[in-house]
Amino acid sequence: MADADKQNNTSARQAGRIVVVTAGGENPWIMINALAQRFDDIVVFQEQPEPKGPFLRRRAKKLGWPNAIGQLATMVASRFGKRFTRKRAAEILALYGVSGTPDARVPVRQIVSVNDEAAVSQIRAVAPQVVFLISCRMLKPATLAQIPCPVINFHAGINPLYRGLMGGYWARINDDVGNFGATVHLVDEGVDTGSVLYQSRQVPARADTMHTYPLLQTAASTGIAIAAVEDALRGRLRPVDVAGPSQQWYHPPIWTWLGNGIRRGIW
Repeated sequence: MADADKQNNTSARQAGRIVVVTAGGENPWIMINALAQRFDDIVVFQEQPEPKGPFLRRRAKKLGWPNAIGQLATMVASRFGKRFTRKRAAEILALYGVSGTPDARVPVRQIVSVNDEAAVSQIRAVAPQVVFLISCRMLKPATLAQIPCPVINFHAGINPLYRGLMGGYWARINDDVGNFGATVHLVDEGVDTGSVLYQSRQVPARADTMHTYPLLQTAASTGIAIAAVEDALRGRLRPVDVAGPSQQWYHPPIWTWLGNGIRRGIW
């Protein structure tokens, strides 16, 4: 398996029509900017944020209302807490030489959801050679079936052990820092269950927390994303066999996050 030390050679931009689907944000733009430096034809389809109501009801149906509300509280804390970790965030950006500032030269098309028929039609009209997902809704099976090219996802976690959400956080909680990292994989109908293409691993600093884990995982993994897109464009995607248990994770409820932070210093 190729681990994350492929360097980003930006001396020449390669031909290749790529669609990136995302809900936006600093971390996705790190990846978009890196891809735009390497490839010459990128279009971003940016979804509107999902309303919290449907998200909460869906999570409650699966895990119960107490857990759903506790997880939502953690999500709010994560968003609020980022403003206090900008120093560490700046260190990560500088360390990997990346930027999360949107590049005005990259065209962005606004959509409601990647699963809307209108969005699917727009994507098909672009005729991409590869679709790259990062921080967006899961593709419904009907959506995936309509995309006539490889669909690749960036996941901030090591699959299949840390599928779902907060992969870096849970690796630390499980005393499994050797599996703190990220995965680029093909998309299928499951939650991060598609065949693994590349993985990268990092060692979080003491200053890193839930607020900076995804930033670190993304900034350190532009090379594997570029490698996977190059493989797709050249028709040489070669999934690798990754052994081990498979588990889907979610945001920790607020009491779990606070408890681990106070008792173990893992925030």
